[in-house]
Amino acid sequence: MFSDELTAQATALLQACREARVMVATAESCTGGLIAGCLTEIAGSSDVVDRGFVTYSNEAKNAMLDVPMALIEGHGAVSEPVARAMAEGAIAKSAADLTVAVTGVAGPGGGTAEKPVGLVHLACAKRDGATLHLEQRYGDLGRAGIREATVRTALDMLFQQLHGD
Repeated sequence: MFSDELTAQATALLQACREARVMVATAESCTGGLIAGCLTEIAGSSDVVDRGFVTYSNEAKNAMLDVPMALIEGHGAVSEPVARAMAEGAIAKSAADLTVAVTGVAGPGGGTAEKPVGLVHLACAKRDGATLHLEQRYGDLGRAGIREATVRTALDMLFQQLHGD
């Protein structure tokens, strides 16, 4: 289902988390669960992956992750503040030590001049630590291409956050 490259990246991340005794959770919008799916593609991932939140709608972001509706209305779902709130909400609502959140415009429609297709905001939170943010503008790689690139970047962010501090 996932490329050999992504599977290898997920395997390395899981092993690093296992060695650090760190649990992971995901909070996903534009990827619809693909990050959690990539991690759980690996046998034995249950000792590292706590859960995945698929919060595609604004209401789901609010209900499942406590992202304030005022934040969504003020900045839009595809924004740094919402990505950060998603990652921090996933920490609060799980047993995970490390979370990654993604929200973006995967296309083919839905883009604007300010928020074009291919714009993705990612955030990675660490329990009792900092929350990293990254804005990616992948361009119009097609829906599958944007979602795959987002999974790759999210796994990179988790690895970076694990080894940060």
